[in-house]
Amino acid sequence: MKPDNKKFKKTMMIITIIVTILLVAFIIYSLKIGILDSKEVLIERIKEYGLLGPIFFLLLQAVQVVFPVIPGGASCLAGVLAFGPVWGFIYNYVGLTIGSIIAFFLARKFGLPLLRKLFADTVVDKYLGYIQTKKFEWIFFLGILIPGAPDDILCYIAGISKMTLQRFIIYVLIGKPLTLVFYSLFMKYIL
Repeated sequence: MKPDNKKFKKTMMIITIIVTILLVAFIIYSLKIGILDSKEVLIERIKEYGLLGPIFFLLLQAVQVVFPVIPGGASCLAGVLAFGPVWGFIYNYVGLTIGSIIAFFLARKFGLPLLRKLFADTVVDKYLGYIQTKKFEWIFFLGILIPGAPDDILCYIAGISKMTLQRFIIYVLIGKPLTLVFYSLFMKYIL
């Protein structure tokens, strides 16, 4: 591995740790000041920002796919908490779909070197073995469909595969809603 890649991966790991710590700190702070005591209080706080709240969240969702430093499940749950099950679902869906398409295009443009900068070589190599087979599209669809699966890297891998943009978009449009419904139901009925 080139020194550039090691430095970039170390930087991404540090950013991931920092963002996770900040997310935990935000949740603790929010609990202390009562924002998370009720959905209504949280929604009122977000409404104070007007259109900027949902727009910021959409951008956050898109960016977290392109630069996977925030755990995707955590941000999906945050969307449901902040905007409720319906609007949380919609904002999650739109943001994640946009981010997935951007990741696909970035991989098409910059290829394997970009993937090796963003993800561990072992993870990239694991999925590279699948793109030469007919199983890849099935694996990709399952990765999009199943909550907690590594769908961010799969979007990048799809970008260097022979999968067409049209098929990619169809899989994302069909698979993402089912995962997001799971997160919405999880928030509503479990938590």
